[in-house]
Amino acid sequence: MADTSDHSNHRGRYGIDEPRWPLLNLGAGAACLAGAVLVRRRAGWAVPAALGGIAFLGTAASYLYTSTTGKFAVWRDLLRDLDLRGNETVLDMGCGRGAVLLMAARLLPDGRAIGIDLWRTAEQSGNSLEQTRRNAELEGVADRVELHTGDMRAMPLSDASVDVVLSSIAIHNIAEDDGRRRALDEAVRVLRPGGRLTIADLRYVVDGYCRHLRASGMEDVRARDLGWRFWYGGPWVAAGAITARKRR
Repeated sequence: MADTSDHSNHRGRYGIDEPRWPLLNLGAGAACLAGAVLVRRRAGWAVPAALGGIAFLGTAASYLYTSTTGKFAVWRDLLRDLDLRGNETVLDMGCGRGAVLLMAARLLPDGRAIGIDLWRTAEQSGNSLEQTRRNAELEGVADRVELHTGDMRAMPLSDASVDVVLSSIAIHNIAEDDGRRRALDEAVRVLRPGGRLTIADLRYVVDGYCRHLRASGMEDVRARDLGWRFWYGGPWVAAGAITARKRR
């Protein structure tokens, strides 16, 4: 089975998650520091401006670290916890350019990794079906990857057709609570009895996901914080993981 213990050993190009946010923080940080220099003779303004600039730049650095490095390290551990046999069918909801999808595919020499996305560049820089397909080729797993253009709320997959459902920082992009619940219902629908689910998403939606999954009959529903490596700018934009199992 392919080794994913070195999360930095990937050959694809995966872009930046929701790229407007680090750009805004970089811009704000630069503006504050420039302002501090311009008003340096007015200590009452210069110091707060400089501190604000440092805070904005630190937020951007945290965000970029998570998007390019931290999430790979965290998902390495989440996938390892699944202890996959290698012959499963795994679905990644909102797969984007394939960061998690293709890490999973490396663990499935006799299985199948399915990704579904709407390929919106606002949610990931350079997001496209073609780029994800190219990444699968670069990672050497194109023969076991299947990609679909589709909505998580109405997936083009049969009932009870996958063994594992994954999703990383994707479901929260659905603005309405009802829409997010429908996406979770779809995840439950496509899971086989005994199938497992692992979702990483922002903390502010995690508790709601847990309540809905329990109400849907899922078992062993658990949530945990994912730590500083999954901070999109700081602890105020932290991510959590939900794991659950479908009743047999």
